Amino acid sequence: MIFKAVGDSRPYPDHGYDSARDWAQIPPRMIRLDLLTTTRSSLDLHNLLAEDSTFYGDLFPHVVSWRDRLFLEDGLHRAVRAALQQRPTIHARVLELEG
Repeated sequence: MIFKAVGDSRPYPDHGYDSARDWAQIPPRMIRLDLLTTTRSSLDLHNLLAEDSTFYGDLFPHVVSWRDRLFLEDGLHRAVRAALQQRPTIHARVLELEG
């Protein structure tokens, strides 16, 4: 199993981090893939296989920590690519939510 769980929604409250500038304030840290719960269950193969897939976005996936769980909000294709390359961890920006 690559991830802890696969979800279809964001179970945590709205956090207000809507722009790349907001997320850029959070320094990336190493996260194990098997601790993540995804917030999307589908993946666009064009994004996964594109060499320049991070050209217009953040280089680091966005993870929300809420109620002792880690939710992968953005960057599913980067996480799957890391798993396909046999890497058990990724660098991600982790937003800690109260609750």
